[in-house]
Amino acid sequence: MAVDVYLTFNGNCREAVEFYAEVFGTEQPQIMTFGENPPNPEYPLPEEAKNLVMHARINVEGSNVMFSDTFPGSPFTVGNNISLAYHSFDADKLQSVFNRLKEGGTVGMELQETFWAKLYGQVTDKFGTIWQLNLNNEETAY
Repeated sequence: MAVDVYLTFNGNCREAVEFYAEVFGTEQPQIMTFGENPPNPEYPLPEEAKNLVMHARINVEGSNVMFSDTFPGSPFTVGNNISLAYHSFDADKLQSVFNRLKEGGTVGMELQETFWAKLYGQVTDKFGTIWQLNLNNEETAY
């Protein structure tokens, strides 16, 4: 799998992804909002989050560029709003990469099952690079 760039925006992600799709002449992006996710009674979704973009992706000449808005209340700093997304079909390799990246770093989310993947985690490595790690299978690769 490839390493993809992930761009985060502060409420204007839909505008940005549509702009980039037009600039690079890609297909219309599929846009998933936070409000389209399965509800979790333990973590009710704030009204202001419902229309924000949770995930979108375009392919620019063979490279995936992924997008999301920050969740309301999450920190957002222009310049630090880029992360790298590592995808693997191998759970053991994904766990190994995650364990190495977290050495001297900060875990944002331990590797765990989510509604979109068998394993997903987020870590900022010791150099300040933010990584999102995702276990894919043929049916759920995004």
